[in-house]
Amino acid sequence: MCGRYAASRRPEDLVDVFEVEKWEPTEALAPDWNVAPTKEVHAILERPLKDAESRRPVRQMRVLKWGLVPSWAKSPEGAARMINARAETVHEKPAYRRAFAARRCILPADGYYEWVTGADERDLEVEGKKKRPRKQPYFVTPADGSVFSMAGIYEFWRDRTLPDDHPQAWWATCSVLTTEAETGPLGVAPAEGPGTLAEIHPRMPLMLTPDRWDAWLDPARTDPDELRGLLVPPPEGLMRAFAVPTMVSNVRNNGPELLTELTGPEVGTLF
Repeated sequence: MCGRYAASRRPEDLVDVFEVEKWEPTEALAPDWNVAPTKEVHAILERPLKDAESRRPVRQMRVLKWGLVPSWAKSPEGAARMINARAETVHEKPAYRRAFAARRCILPADGYYEWVTGADERDLEVEGKKKRPRKQPYFVTPADGSVFSMAGIYEFWRDRTLPDDHPQAWWATCSVLTTEAETGPLGVAPAEGPGTLAEIHPRMPLMLTPDRWDAWLDPARTDPDELRGLLVPPPEGLMRAFAVPTMVSNVRNNGPELLTELTGPEVGTLF
């Protein structure tokens, strides 16, 4: 799954990487090393510009809220629970299928966090000797330092309690697509700890390699079978994972220190 991630790159750099044609510098978000559900995030998407004569899709960088609200929802209350959509079923789930067919995006990140409970800790929990096992957070990121491009979908929701001209009358929300975690060796594995992503968690965000960006963002592609062909996980061995401080577990903590790589016996004893 993906319940927390880091997104610290400058908006100007993302514009260059994704060849964005339109963005509003005044809407740029500050670096965020602890992105949590319901926060605003940068998204790359293609759609015609509002009030433009041409209906040509334009690649844009927009700000969306993480936690999808379907257009037919009566309220946005369930958004915090709809942060992930399974790649295997996104085309058929009522909450996601319309967005999958017409409103796809890329959510740029540095990488994502996942929490691991060690084998010894799990045994104690099973035996009833420890009710709250210690969990070690890990950060998963491309081994080559490139942008972690997460496949996403987005949706618009109209708040009918507000007038048309109210700035919050329309919500733009998104969800991250997830897939089965890789079972092959990590590109760079920690000296002590998990050797595969599947050992960290059975699910992971679906990363889109650059050769699939254009097809994924193209709103003219609407055939579910064709689109599902883009949901193939990237080649194994592209990622690295390392333990990070437990302070990331508190959403109030934010800063580059959250990505400090930990080593030593206190990490190794989890495995």
